[in-house]
Amino acid sequence: MKYAVRFYTKTGNTKRLAEAIANELGVEALPITSPVTEHVDILFLGNSYYAFNIDPEVRDFVASLSKDKVGKIVNFGSAALLNSTFKKVKAEAEKVGIPMDEKEFHCKGEFKMLHKGKPDAADMRAAAEFAASYK
Repeated sequence: MKYAVRFYTKTGNTKRLAEAIANELGVEALPITSPVTEHVDILFLGNSYYAFNIDPEVRDFVASLSKDKVGKIVNFGSAALLNSTFKKVKAEAEKVGIPMDEKEFHCKGEFKMLHKGKPDAADMRAAAEFAASYK
């Protein structure tokens, strides 16, 4: 099984989750500015809500993917207020014909005074355990 981990973050929270996932899988966590150039069975895609939607850069990244390079997408992320971006990412993935795994990882993320210290060490362990379930 071949994996890739890509993420988009403005605060660093999702990057920390991406690194925990990538470390577990033995790959490098890269920002979405790094294209997927080789075929991967599973692309772990980290993102969050910004202004009640996924960021346009995430939308553009998903639009740039091709089903001959990506077998399926696994969504993960953190957010202070809203929960999962799954439905938004899935809608974009469907446009390019890439399936989304029904499982995802999501945890609270620190933003201003909310959820201080999140994601924390327990969240990082949970993200790594989540990734391990795909091995």
